[in-house]
Amino acid sequence: MSHSVLLVIPARYASTRLPGKPLVKIAGKEMIRRVAEIAASICRHNDDCRYVVATDDTRITDFCASAGIPAVMTSESCRSGTERCWDAVRQCEQAPDFIINLQGDNPLCPPWVIQQLIDAWRNCAGDVFTPCIHLDWAEYDRLVESKKTTPYSGTTVLTDKDGYALAFSKNTIPAIRKPEKARAALAKSPVRRHVGLYAYTYEALKTYFELPESEYEMGCVEGLEQMRFLYNGMRVKMVEVDYRGRKTTSGVDSPEDVARVEAILAEYGEYEL
Repeated sequence: MSHSVLLVIPARYASTRLPGKPLVKIAGKEMIRRVAEIAASICRHNDDCRYVVATDDTRITDFCASAGIPAVMTSESCRSGTERCWDAVRQCEQAPDFIINLQGDNPLCPPWVIQQLIDAWRNCAGDVFTPCIHLDWAEYDRLVESKKTTPYSGTTVLTDKDGYALAFSKNTIPAIRKPEKARAALAKSPVRRHVGLYAYTYEALKTYFELPESEYEMGCVEGLEQMRFLYNGMRVKMVEVDYRGRKTTSGVDSPEDVARVEAILAEYGEYEL
């Protein structure tokens, strides 16, 4: 039995630090076009799979129309990419079974990571599917060092024996009480860094907006919206991934980020899509 997949690319035109950022060119190509090309490549390799850009600005829909990219207008009142994703899903004539929220400001999202989420959904039970990286000791050391200057950048996750999330935190979890003994006993650190790419079953995404918020979502506490799922007893399957030796970045929010992405593309080349 075929199950449909929809990749939604939320793309907001307004940005304080990078106005009109979906249409900003990166190495000669508009950012939204780059993300759409990644989504299109996933659709070519999966049956019953499609993608759509979800925006609130006609400048983006006009560009998408000229570039042959499917797009839909969503409400200006959407407060997050998740809300914009759901707004787009509700406009579908037939509800998709699986929805991937592929942020429009992430032109370096590895296509194989998206594919691993789809494969996990096809083979595992769960409500939400999201990637993580099991850090080796060198990666763990870099995370700890970065948190000395930006303590709330980077999210870590604890998992159970089957790879389902137990908790997310802006702190580094689990705590390593005896580092020397841990390094001697474990080939890798016990820390997994969460990668902010989300995929949901239709029912999970629909239910998200019906669930009560948890105190862990508050900006003065963890500020992590995914904790709403765990708080309300839903299953979040963590999918372990890696970047296959490439550098990446979480998103593009400034001219400096544009330069960083261009440098990565110059060093590693374009993805094979």
